[in-house]
Amino acid sequence: MENQTNDDGQINMHEEMRRAFSLLSGKWKLEIMWMLNQRIYRFGELRKAINGITQHMLTAQLRELESDGLISRTVFAEVPPRVEYEMTAKARALGPTMEALAQWWNEYGKSVPVRPASRGRKANKTQASEGPI
Repeated sequence: MENQTNDDGQINMHEEMRRAFSLLSGKWKLEIMWMLNQRIYRFGELRKAINGITQHMLTAQLRELESDGLISRTVFAEVPPRVEYEMTAKARALGPTMEALAQWWNEYGKSVPVRPASRGRKANKTQASEGPI
Protein backbone atom coordinates (compact mmCIF):
# COMPACT_ATOMS: atom_id res chain seq x y z
CA MET A 1 0.00 0.00 0.00
CA GLU A 2 1.48 3.34 -0.94
CA ASN A 3 1.44 6.40 1.25
CA GLN A 4 -1.51 8.54 0.27
CA THR A 5 -0.63 11.91 1.70
CA ASN A 6 -1.46 15.09 -0.08
CA ASP A 7 0.96 18.00 -0.01
CA ASP A 8 -1.53 20.02 2.02
CA GLY A 9 -1.17 17.62 5.00
CA GLN A 10 -4.32 15.59 4.56
CA ILE A 11 -4.79 12.03 5.76
CA ASN A 12 -2.02 9.50 5.15
CA MET A 13 -4.02 6.28 4.62
CA HIS A 14 -0.96 4.11 5.09
CA GLU A 15 -0.45 5.52 8.59
CA GLU A 16 -4.17 5.35 9.34
CA MET A 17 -4.28 1.67 8.36
CA ARG A 18 -1.23 1.01 10.54
CA ARG A 19 -3.20 2.48 13.45
CA ALA A 20 -6.21 0.30 12.58
CA PHE A 21 -4.08 -2.85 12.33
CA SER A 22 -2.39 -2.07 15.64
CA LEU A 23 -5.75 -2.17 17.42
CA LEU A 24 -6.11 -5.84 16.54
CA SER A 25 -2.48 -6.86 16.52
CA GLY A 26 -1.41 -8.94 19.43
CA LYS A 27 -0.94 -12.61 19.94
CA TRP A 28 -4.55 -13.27 20.96
CA LYS A 29 -6.66 -10.20 20.13
CA LEU A 30 -8.24 -11.50 16.95
CA GLU A 31 -9.19 -14.76 18.62
CA ILE A 32 -10.68 -12.90 21.57
CA MET A 33 -12.62 -10.64 19.23
CA TRP A 34 -13.87 -13.65 17.27
CA MET A 35 -15.16 -15.24 20.46
CA LEU A 36 -16.82 -12.03 21.65
CA ASN A 37 -18.39 -11.59 18.23
CA GLN A 38 -20.35 -14.77 18.99
CA ARG A 39 -21.66 -13.79 22.44
CA ILE A 40 -20.87 -12.23 25.83
CA TYR A 41 -18.22 -14.15 27.79
CA ARG A 42 -17.07 -14.26 31.37
CA PHE A 43 -13.33 -14.19 31.99
CA GLY A 44 -13.12 -17.86 32.96
CA GLU A 45 -15.11 -18.90 29.92
CA LEU A 46 -12.72 -17.05 27.62
CA ARG A 47 -9.73 -18.58 29.39
CA LYS A 48 -11.10 -22.09 28.86
CA ALA A 49 -12.26 -21.47 25.29
CA ILE A 50 -8.92 -20.09 24.05
CA ASN A 51 -6.51 -22.99 24.24
CA GLY A 52 -3.01 -22.07 25.37
CA ILE A 53 -3.64 -18.52 26.60
CA THR A 54 -2.38 -17.71 30.07
CA GLN A 55 -4.41 -15.79 32.61
CA HIS A 56 -1.84 -12.98 32.52
CA MET A 57 -1.94 -12.69 28.73
CA LEU A 58 -5.74 -12.81 28.58
CA THR A 59 -5.92 -10.03 31.19
CA ALA A 60 -3.40 -7.91 29.27
CA GLN A 61 -5.13 -8.37 25.91
CA LEU A 62 -8.58 -7.66 27.37
CA ARG A 63 -7.27 -4.47 29.02
CA GLU A 64 -5.81 -3.25 25.73
CA LEU A 65 -9.01 -4.01 23.82
CA GLU A 66 -11.01 -2.22 26.50
CA SER A 67 -8.75 0.84 26.50
CA ASP A 68 -9.06 1.00 22.70
CA GLY A 69 -12.85 0.99 23.02
CA LEU A 70 -13.37 -2.34 21.27
CA ILE A 71 -14.78 -4.27 24.22
CA SER A 72 -16.61 -3.35 27.37
CA ARG A 73 -16.14 -4.90 30.79
CA THR A 74 -19.07 -5.16 33.17
CA VAL A 75 -18.49 -6.01 36.84
CA PHE A 76 -21.50 -7.29 38.76
CA ALA A 77 -21.60 -6.65 42.50
CA GLU A 78 -22.03 -10.27 43.50
CA VAL A 79 -20.14 -12.70 45.67
CA PRO A 80 -18.07 -14.01 44.05
CA PRO A 81 -17.74 -11.07 41.64
CA ARG A 82 -18.87 -11.72 38.08
CA VAL A 83 -17.16 -9.95 35.19
CA GLU A 84 -18.47 -10.08 31.62
CA TYR A 85 -16.88 -8.92 28.39
CA GLU A 86 -18.67 -7.93 25.21
CA MET A 87 -17.91 -6.11 22.00
CA THR A 88 -18.76 -2.43 21.77
CA ALA A 89 -20.79 -0.96 18.92
CA LYS A 90 -17.52 0.28 17.41
CA ALA A 91 -16.17 -3.28 17.34
CA ARG A 92 -19.47 -4.71 16.09
CA ALA A 93 -18.94 -2.59 12.99
CA LEU A 94 -16.09 -5.04 12.21
CA GLY A 95 -18.73 -7.78 11.82
CA PRO A 96 -18.76 -7.66 7.99
CA THR A 97 -14.96 -7.94 8.01
CA MET A 98 -15.14 -11.00 10.27
CA GLU A 99 -17.84 -12.52 8.07
CA ALA A 100 -15.71 -11.89 4.97
CA LEU A 101 -12.74 -13.57 6.65
CA ALA A 102 -14.89 -16.57 7.61
CA GLN A 103 -16.18 -16.81 4.04
CA TRP A 104 -12.62 -16.58 2.69
CA TRP A 105 -11.51 -19.32 5.11
CA ASN A 106 -14.39 -21.58 4.08
CA GLU A 107 -13.26 -21.24 0.48
CA TYR A 108 -9.47 -21.37 0.88
CA GLY A 109 -8.76 -22.70 4.39
CA LYS A 110 -8.26 -26.30 3.28
CA SER A 111 -5.42 -25.17 0.98
CA VAL A 112 -3.49 -23.58 3.88
CA PRO A 113 -0.89 -25.92 5.40
CA VAL A 114 -1.54 -26.87 9.01
CA ARG A 115 1.12 -25.54 11.34
CA PRO A 116 1.83 -27.09 14.72
CA ALA A 117 0.39 -25.07 17.59
CA SER A 118 3.35 -23.28 19.12
CA ARG A 119 1.55 -20.48 20.92
CA GLY A 120 1.35 -20.13 24.66
CA ARG A 121 1.55 -22.91 27.17
CA LYS A 122 0.52 -26.42 26.36
CA ALA A 123 -2.91 -27.10 27.80
CA ASN A 124 -3.11 -30.10 30.07
CA LYS A 125 -5.45 -32.89 29.03
CA THR A 126 -8.23 -31.92 31.45
CA GLN A 127 -8.22 -28.32 30.17
CA ALA A 128 -8.17 -29.46 26.55
CA SER A 129 -11.14 -31.76 27.04
CA GLU A 130 -13.25 -29.11 28.75
CA GLY A 131 -15.10 -26.87 26.35
CA PRO A 132 -16.45 -23.40 27.01
CA ILE A 133 -18.97 -23.20 29.83
